[in-house]
Amino acid sequence: MRLGVLDVGSNTVHLLVVDAHPGARPLPAHSHKAELRLAQLLDSSGAIGPEGVDQLIATIQDALQAAEDKGCEDVLSFATSAVREAGNADAVLARVKAETGVDLQVLSGEEEAKLTFLAARRWFGWSAGRLLVLDIGGGSLEVAYGIDEEPDAAVSLPLGAGRLTAAWLPGDPADPQDVKVLRRHVRAQIARTVGEFSRFGSPDHVVATSKTFKQLARLAGAARSAEGLYVQRELKRRSLEDWVPRLAAMTERERGELPGVSEGRAGQLLAGALVAEGAMDLFGVETLEICPWALREGVILRRLDHLPEDQTAL
Repeated sequence: MRLGVLDVGSNTVHLLVVDAHPGARPLPAHSHKAELRLAQLLDSSGAIGPEGVDQLIATIQDALQAAEDKGCEDVLSFATSAVREAGNADAVLARVKAETGVDLQVLSGEEEAKLTFLAARRWFGWSAGRLLVLDIGGGSLEVAYGIDEEPDAAVSLPLGAGRLTAAWLPGDPADPQDVKVLRRHVRAQIARTVGEFSRFGSPDHVVATSKTFKQLARLAGAARSAEGLYVQRELKRRSLEDWVPRLAAMTERERGELPGVSEGRAGQLLAGALVAEGAMDLFGVETLEICPWALREGVILRRLDHLPEDQTAL
């Protein structure tokens, strides 16, 4: 069956169209995305303003048209931290449903971490052993650990690259003192969770998902995305530690000219790098591997796992 997954995230609204059936890997057929940056459209009270809601509805309508054009039988729609934490989330969800017909399911941070973990487990398989999975989004950082498909521990922290950039790094280039203060904040937040994971023992394999980690790995010498999904891509903490002060000294425009860094994410890259560095350091990770699958694939896999028996033969 052809499925669409509509991900309303803190940075983008992304429709991923896949051909999928139980027992097989989802095959990407089409991708439609728009940079909305909901996390930066919150007003002083923490609500998504009228203009932001208008943009969200228009973007969802465009995505639904794309899903129809590509022949999707169903569209799985969900929202993450930007909508979840908006002060007017209920009103936004009601208006989205009234004007688009989409009943956005708001995932909790723990659900995000668990679904991303499922995707990583399916990608790497059982031979990967105990997995530690890190995911930096626009609004939050998810961490999950386990040996099965359901993680033994999963947490979500308000350490997304977009959120931190807007709140802590107003300058361009960033003020060195602001960087220092943010670094301290990030590490204090992560350190509170380390004990919850360390009691399970050291992971056999550490993986990371998200655009932020992919861009950081590319800066450190990993293969370009054009070389395909199946090329192994790694990020070493030593390389990341070398890049953090370099990124801190650059303007947003200068970061946008780096290999593998998109113009739309260049402004958030420093904050993302500080989170990645802090997580790798505090969890004792020297090297991690980039996982091509993440939250959207986890949503698809969970849906396929729960298809009624009379649909599994489609």
